[in-house]
Amino acid sequence: MKCLNSDELKIAETTLYAHLPKSIKVYGFVFAINRGKPHTLEVLVDKWPAFTTIIARPDPNNNRAKDFMKKVTLYSTDEEVMRRMLTVENAIDWSTYFLIGGCDVRHSPMLEEIAASRGVKMKGFSLVHLMISDPSNLPELISSDLETRVSVLNESHADVVNKTWKFGGDDKGYRNILNLISHFPTCCITDENNQPVSWLLLYDYCAIGMLYTLPEHRGKGYAKTLVTTMAKKLHSQGYPVYCFIEECNQLSYKLFTNLGFTEDGSYRAAWYEFIC
Repeated sequence: MKCLNSDELKIAETTLYAHLPKSIKVYGFVFAINRGKPHTLEVLVDKWPAFTTIIARPDPNNNRAKDFMKKVTLYSTDEEVMRRMLTVENAIDWSTYFLIGGCDVRHSPMLEEIAASRGVKMKGFSLVHLMISDPSNLPELISSDLETRVSVLNESHADVVNKTWKFGGDDKGYRNILNLISHFPTCCITDENNQPVSWLLLYDYCAIGMLYTLPEHRGKGYAKTLVTTMAKKLHSQGYPVYCFIEECNQLSYKLFTNLGFTEDGSYRAAWYEFIC
């Protein structure tokens, strides 16, 4: 295995780009790292430069890593190489809780087999649609009034976002959201007191997420406005423009489809927890 340095990560980004959309989760992390976004990861490959497998994992030497959920992301064109990295070469620390997100479901049997051999419980809790935006498909916003009310979140808004995020509500969730608000693009619509009533963030792997509107403000077109505004902003800044939507969330799936997002029907992704 090889841990990539900053120059090599730039080359890896170009290689991963050629394998989109299946490589998009790792690509998003590498894209953010290459643009100076704070992170707690290190990126490994099986060989260099012609790698077949790439894994982003928590950096054991990063003191900030303990403040965030331990996340692992991987992409491979050769499952046997991935198997070797996860077993013989111990690319993942199986002795602690971690999360693998946006993983190609075809790797599920292999991951389950390895986890069982290590005495680790693997819990699959989310199957998702990978939705990707083409700028030519984005609709024009009709309401100029709503456009003028779109602004960005600031650090004082982290608490309200954390309370409504399904994976938040605790101190780690708060720190995670504070990091995203401070370093990644956000959009929100505020009320007459300049408090957010609807918002949208970007995860640290550059996927659109955490779309939420307070119940008393729903049905006003806020979500459509925010998604369209964010997508246009990201396209203009060179970001990948995509999101993961849980397969059970038909409301969000319909919203993003109506806004021109499409999915690759040959690719299915999932989130897995590993509990030692």
